[in-house]
Amino acid sequence: MDAEHTQLLADLAQDYYLSKMAISDISKKYHLSRYLIMKYLDEALASGVVSINIHTNYDRNAKLEQALKQQFKIKNLFVIKDPSNPLDRDEIIATFAANQVQSLISNCQVVGLTWGETIYTMLDHFNKQTASKLTFTQFMGENMKYHSSAASMRMVQKAAARYDVPYRTIPGPLYVLNDQARQTLYHEPAFTAAFAAAKRMDLIVCGLGTLQSINSIPAWHDHIQEIFPGVDLRQIAGMAFGRPFDINGHFLVAPENDKTLSIALPTIEQVPRRVAIVQRKSKFQAAMGALEGQLFTDMILTESVALRITEAFGI
Repeated sequence: MDAEHTQLLADLAQDYYLSKMAISDISKKYHLSRYLIMKYLDEALASGVVSINIHTNYDRNAKLEQALKQQFKIKNLFVIKDPSNPLDRDEIIATFAANQVQSLISNCQVVGLTWGETIYTMLDHFNKQTASKLTFTQFMGENMKYHSSAASMRMVQKAAARYDVPYRTIPGPLYVLNDQARQTLYHEPAFTAAFAAAKRMDLIVCGLGTLQSINSIPAWHDHIQEIFPGVDLRQIAGMAFGRPFDINGHFLVAPENDKTLSIALPTIEQVPRRVAIVQRKSKFQAAMGALEGQLFTDMILTESVALRITEAFGI
């Protein structure tokens, strides 16, 4: 088998056996008949691309997945069981997220990434692949953690290197308080390519933040009331796409007061697949608000986060 055909068999097996996709959905994704899909799945088993026992270092909690799917009406939700050794947790969820995200990327042309240790670790587990029409892009400004390996600009560079494809950056801060200055930046040559690409995103992959993640950056901490004018900070359950939201998933900053250097929130909400990865128990309220507000089409949670959510809802 040539490399391209082998990769197709692996992708089909990933979607069918691990992601639990229906044959009809796989057929639409790859533009293949049901007959060919079943033929290729049999071929994958016969050739050794997969075995009947798929070897992974993670396990999913199907009961929690089903309970949360019913509660929040989300189709693509994955709960990864916590390992016996807590030190292995980050590695396990990063491995699963990498497989899941790369499966989605195979059908995309423009992928948006944010920052954070979770995304950085996931990218470490990306397999080297090739793509002819793929671009990674930022869709909002930098978090200003320039001394961190998990800065957002490095994310798109790191991902693009795995596929040997172009990437687009937004070399400006996440928040710009001066409205005129912010509007001017959208038209600066250094920014226009990224903003144009971001408006065509098929997929967004990000973590969830908290108010603490904003307060940890001195420039934002010192001007928090100006960044989020009129917002009761006590209502903030989490941060998504640079904006604060409450426990019901409602964004708290009025559109006319949005200081985020970013494509517009309604444009982000129209991206077909929006994936969030949440692994810290301290972010369970952020995850709960995101689920309530249906901010994402796909969510990957650790078992400890999922359990806190079910306890809060008495599920």
